[in-house]
Amino acid sequence: MDIPDMKQSFSMATMTFKKVKVYGLSKFRIEYVRSDLAALQVTVAVRIDRLDIKGDYTMSALWSRTKGGFDVVLIDVFVEGVAMLTVQRNGQLQAQEINMDITFSDITMEFENLGFLGSLFQGIINSVGTFLFDSIKPFILKEVNENIRGDVNKNVASIPNRFPNSISPFDMLLSEGRKMVRDMGYDPYSVPDYNYTTRLFNVYLRHVWLTGMSSFYRVGNVTVVMEDNILYASAHVGTQVLTGKCQWEVNFGGLLSRAGTSSFTVDYIHVLAVISQPLNTKKRPKLEDLDLKLGNIQARIDGAGTLDYVVEFVINVLPNLLRYQIVNAIEGPLKAKVQKVLDDVNVEEIIKERLPEIEQMVESSS
Repeated sequence: MDIPDMKQSFSMATMTFKKVKVYGLSKFRIEYVRSDLAALQVTVAVRIDRLDIKGDYTMSALWSRTKGGFDVVLIDVFVEGVAMLTVQRNGQLQAQEINMDITFSDITMEFENLGFLGSLFQGIINSVGTFLFDSIKPFILKEVNENIRGDVNKNVASIPNRFPNSISPFDMLLSEGRKMVRDMGYDPYSVPDYNYTTRLFNVYLRHVWLTGMSSFYRVGNVTVVMEDNILYASAHVGTQVLTGKCQWEVNFGGLLSRAGTSSFTVDYIHVLAVISQPLNTKKRPKLEDLDLKLGNIQARIDGAGTLDYVVEFVINVLPNLLRYQIVNAIEGPLKAKVQKVLDDVNVEEIIKERLPEIEQMVESSS
């Protein structure tokens, strides 16, 4: 990268820097990428082992003047940037200004032909290094900012979808998912029959139906993180209040049996899922964790009539039995279904199929 000529006065000397170039910007490695899809925000950190700043200098003092080439090396350079997409009035996505910063761990400097002014230079060496870094920093940030933001906006402009600026695109995706759940017949949701048996009594729950499974929404962040050569995606969604009905029967040692129906409510169901994908694309994605949480369950016996001790017993045990039955009916099958879908994903083949499209996109952006 070419840097414009610079001039700076230090104590007892003035230095001019010309034909300055920065080398090594392309030799970076990604430390991490953290994306919040709901907020449309991405944080990227890259590290460069060394950046070389080379050019010509002239150093003038009251009684002497010298000039020559110089080479300043920045060691262990760390660059972090935060980029965000927003929805414009016309519904189109657009990248905003990228907030970036650059730091380094150490610096070395070599200036030719210092001669008599060498001792003077030693006195201002720290100021020279800081000045050069502070001077090139805005040019690097401006160049990267303009290039990346320009490329992003050029590509997102080709997205045919238009989004309302009152709701994030990811939340719009969830609204499509709610419709899909209803179309697939999962709302209302039929929970398998369940029976709980002890030496004293048996409880049977049959024809359990849950209504409201399609009321899910984003609870927390939806993130994609790349660290240590592994990509992690996590999503946290939950439902609103669910309602349900079931038939119950309780039997006390074969001596007394009662049956009836019950309606109940579940405050919420929360699901937190974490999926990993190694950057070695020969490996398949894996469900790292799926955590299911149920809110408070309140049950009511329908048409119970006189509340005898059997009905009171059912009211006391029914919420806990329903909790176990619902978790057992959703968590296990959901884990198996998600992992089965992931097992069928061949990331390497997907990349090969999309590569021509990606290459064409890169060519059109350059």
